[in-house]
This record gives sequence, C-alpha cells and structure tokens, in this order.
Amino acid sequence: MYTQRSFQLTKESANANTKWFVIDATDKVVGRLASEIAKILTGKHRPSFTPTTESGDFVIVTNCEKVKFTGKKWDEKIYHWHTNHIGGIKQRTAKEQLAKHPEKIVYDAVQGMLAKSTLGRKHLTKLRVFQGEAHTHEAQKPENYEVKI
Repeated sequence: MYTQRSFQLTKESANANTKWFVIDATDKVVGRLASEIAKILTGKHRPSFTPTTESGDFVIVTNCEKVKFTGKKWDEKIYHWHTNHIGGIKQRTAKEQLAKHPEKIVYDAVQGMLAKSTLGRKHLTKLRVFQGEAHTHEAQKPENYEVKI
C-alpha cells in the first residue's frame, strides 16, 4: 500500500541555514535589482531550492534613495493606493515617491516580483529596506551581495 509522505522541511530545519545579505542599491536599476532580490528571498539561488518551502534568505537593501529608473519612468510611473474611505484613491509619481518614501519604491518592486500567495507574503517578510548606509541588523552578521546588472 502506498502512503503519502510530506517531504517539506520543518520550520527549524528550513531556518537553520538561512543567511543575511546586504545589497547596496546605489545606481542600480529598480526592476533588475528587484528580480535579483526576489530570487534570493525565494531561495532560487540555492541548489536545494524547493518551490513549496520557505528556503530563502534575508535581504537588507541600503541606499534605496539612490536607485535609478530607465526612460521617463520618474515622471510617468504612477504609484496607486486606496485609503479605504469613499473616494480615497491616491496616487504619486515615482519622483514624488522618492522624495516622500524612497524605501517603498524598492519594496513595491520586489512585492510585484514575488508570488501572490501565502508563501509570497511570507517571503516578503524577509526583506528590509533602509535609507542610507546604516541598518539595524549588524547582530545577524550579514554578508555583502554584489548584484551584477
């Protein structure tokens, strides 16, 4: 008789070998940077990648205010959100978003690259975005990750 077994990693074994990476976003194109970050968050850079498990690493992005867009996206790209009130649709251009919340530019780009599921939302919790060089995760001993784009 065939019995079905679950080969998913337990939470302890999946998090036992996770690493922390620091990525400097200075002069990086947002979309290309976001696809590299999404690959690390999902664990696709590892040889032991399994799509149904949470096997990715943590990513710290610094200097998010120094990212670049190609073309005319600074003026033409629009960020939309809703305040959950009647008539509460809001919008901002990428240039206004950079002035007000530069970390949301990278965060929203990575969110768009991840799966729209429970696992994708879990992967997104491993992303930390900071303005400037300083971050609050020195205790985790993060390694530098060079994005070649």
